[in-house]
Amino acid sequence: MSMPRNVDRRTFLKTAGSAGLAATLAGCSGGDGNGSGSTDSGTSGGDGTDASGGSSGGEDTESGGGGSSDMSGTLVYARGDHPTNYDPQQTTSGEVAKVTNQIFDQLVGFTPGSGGQLREGLATEYSLDGTTATLTLREGVTFHNGAEFTAEDVRATIRRFTDSDYEYYLGDSNRSGYGPFTFGNWVDSIDASSDYEVTIELTQQYAPFLRNLAMFAAAILSKQQIESLDDQVALGTNPQGTGAFTFEQIDNGNQRVLLGGNGDYWGDGPNVEQVVFKTIGQNSTRVQDVINGNSHITDNLDSQSSQQLRNAGSARLASKNGINVGYMAMNMARREEFQNRQVRRAVSLAVNTQAIVDSIYQGFASLADQPLPPDVLGYNDDIDPYPTDKEQAQSLLEEAGYGDGFEFELATFSNPRGYNPSPVETANQVKSDLEEVGLTVNINQFSTFSSYLDYTDQGNHDACFLGWYTDNADPDNFLYVLLDPKVEMSAVPEGQDWISFDTEGYSPLNAAGWANSEFMSRVREAQQSYDEAQREQLYMEANQIAHDEAPWVFIDYAQTLRGVNEAVVGDSYTVSSVGGPFLNTVRLQ
Repeated sequence: MSMPRNVDRRTFLKTAGSAGLAATLAGCSGGDGNGSGSTDSGTSGGDGTDASGGSSGGEDTESGGGGSSDMSGTLVYARGDHPTNYDPQQTTSGEVAKVTNQIFDQLVGFTPGSGGQLREGLATEYSLDGTTATLTLREGVTFHNGAEFTAEDVRATIRRFTDSDYEYYLGDSNRSGYGPFTFGNWVDSIDASSDYEVTIELTQQYAPFLRNLAMFAAAILSKQQIESLDDQVALGTNPQGTGAFTFEQIDNGNQRVLLGGNGDYWGDGPNVEQVVFKTIGQNSTRVQDVINGNSHITDNLDSQSSQQLRNAGSARLASKNGINVGYMAMNMARREEFQNRQVRRAVSLAVNTQAIVDSIYQGFASLADQPLPPDVLGYNDDIDPYPTDKEQAQSLLEEAGYGDGFEFELATFSNPRGYNPSPVETANQVKSDLEEVGLTVNINQFSTFSSYLDYTDQGNHDACFLGWYTDNADPDNFLYVLLDPKVEMSAVPEGQDWISFDTEGYSPLNAAGWANSEFMSRVREAQQSYDEAQREQLYMEANQIAHDEAPWVFIDYAQTLRGVNEAVVGDSYTVSSVGGPFLNTVRLQ
């Protein structure tokens, strides 16, 4: 793939500024990704689509088309981690999604800044009727490799992610946890016999399906590229989509990625000739880079870096209500102590989550009380956060037979996440709180987020910090994705509310190993209902069960914060809680 006409390798290495500093900080402080969860995030289902069928994406189309003829400038996006694989089917990391969402398109999109409203993508019409999803595809779209986009690309994309009989299947060990819950558990067959019509038959009614089509992991790949690869894993080092930007170069040594503007893009933009993603691990340094004008946009801010932006004359703090949750999962599959509900509740009572939110995440987070954040369908207003009550915690531990305490590992990442901007400080708070009730906590700190996710995906943690930014603004994306093991109900032993990570079909996105049949039955029933009132009631009940059973310590719901340099023109960059970042519309002074 050729470089953009005004950038050679030397210029690329120079463009992002302070390369040595970025690499040094990343090496010392560790990386960041998006953990469980992806992208930027959103609100409740139902905006702009009728899940019961008949919805089409006719109202929120992108204007323009055919690419921008006046691309100019280099947009620099500073982030906290540098993944090396940019295959949207091989990751759960939002740090990857920030890049792949520029390279690839989905069949359905999210309207920037809307909190989850659907709009046309590579499909100009879409509907869900019973178990049948019907899509009319956009004509005249080409992949970056020159291949024309047709229905066969949709079919090949889904099969690569889910179909073990497909010659080009990504493989059980290579595909991410998104494979099953995005497509694999629901798609029965795909009719792509017409170039621009796709009919997908589902295994059951599944209310979130159209929203799943807009998730970063549902990016449409090129069948031509898929079938040209000797090793499917290699796609991540040369991704070729239909998006506003082409993948030009990855510089792992200096931790940056270069994208070039796609002048043949079918939608709005791009307005800049290239985008550089560069890594600066430390919050304050990364924000100062934006203030100085060496970067244009950054994310994953904490209270200190947010204040830096408030006081800056050359940059601004942009914010939006975030749809996310931060939590500490207790791994029941690994630790017998956590299989006891009284122990889990005791831990929740002992950890001073109010202090974490007020003192560590000050000013941009609220206290969590359930797995579903506010503003999402099914959030239960009758639930209160766990109070800090160490006396009651000690009493519950004694009743459970652990009055003398026990020792366990708490795994943590190092660099900031939006839902946990100060993970090491948070871990130390948890350690201190639990020591007061006789528990010994050994902090296991990981330097890179990718290695951290590998560790937790394998279930090697006793307890761990994670969080989730919604992918599709549907409650299913929290409750089913994060707390349902995604196995047959019969696979859960009778009288047991946990299950081993090596159970066939188990999803490691459920980092707690929790398998509560009452919770599972409500969430699975809600999936199949197209009645919004019924879904809401079922999700409220599921949230109450999760709160009472405490598989997690519920920590926070965070705002979505971005630092934006004054060189970014007006509102050409929109902060969004779902999808994005939407860099195709960004203009520079």
